[in-house]
Amino acid sequence: MKKITGLFLLAGILLGAMGSSLVIAQSALTGGEYDTNQPLEITADSLEVQQDNQQAIFEGNVDVKQGEIRMRADKLIVYYADKNTAKDGGPANIKKIDAIGNVFLSSPRETAEGETGTYDVNSKRVDLRGNVVLTQGQNVLRGDKMTLNMVTGTSRVESAATTDGGTGRVKGIFVPEQKAE
Repeated sequence: MKKITGLFLLAGILLGAMGSSLVIAQSALTGGEYDTNQPLEITADSLEVQQDNQQAIFEGNVDVKQGEIRMRADKLIVYYADKNTAKDGGPANIKKIDAIGNVFLSSPRETAEGETGTYDVNSKRVDLRGNVVLTQGQNVLRGDKMTLNMVTGTSRVESAATTDGGTGRVKGIFVPEQKAE
């Protein structure tokens, strides 16, 4: 795997936005105490920057690490506004981040996975789609789509029945903690 070392500023903005968003997939995937100022490392087989489209595309075995938070995907597309159109004239602003293919997010306590994920920076909303599985210890929640509102902290898991007219159902397995005697 080739380590991508270019675009440090873009990568910093990317996970500054993502670190406080995508990786909080299960109500408190980060425990609400995640520091987005930690060093960031993104590795991928390739990186393509499309200035005209205002996109950066990390592809092939994408692995993102920031502190104790990890994310893996087949492909990561970062959509950004040109720095000339940024509000303060500073670095480019991230508008949206798409994680595509085998998306897996983890913290020391919890994991979330799905086929695709999107973080809309402006609305501060995270969507994880396709065979979504959230775990915390022995507790497991399954559905077809999960939406997390980063402002309110409200999350919603839906089945295919509610997302595309299918017959699927949300399923949760919750194991009570065993008290030591």
